[in-house]
Amino acid sequence: MTCTHRKIEHLRRQIPGFACVPGCHDCCGPVTASSEEMARLPHRSASQHDEALAQWNCVHLGPNGCEAYDERPLICRLFGTTESLPCPRGRGPGTPTTAQVEKQVHQLIASTRQVLV
Repeated sequence: MTCTHRKIEHLRRQIPGFACVPGCHDCCGPVTASSEEMARLPHRSASQHDEALAQWNCVHLGPNGCEAYDERPLICRLFGTTESLPCPRGRGPGTPTTAQVEKQVHQLIASTRQVLV
């Protein structure tokens, strides 16, 4: 297990979950993820990526929402849990992600090679 993988696991445990509005994907779109996070996601072809990007969607967004929800990248996990990335529908966890954890996520993103999901 790499150091980055351990950091990702540590941060994932500190970001609270919450129930989205069923069928909503307002926060979904193209995002970046580290190669460690990408390795956890289902493989998609280059043409699938191109098609999703042409519609400004995430390649893992399906008709019923995120098809990689359990393995979604850290940035996706932050949506709706912080003041800087609020849920457009007003949802969120009872206790938001701490500013320290949010900062650590952004530092990890800045320190790793990111690729477009």
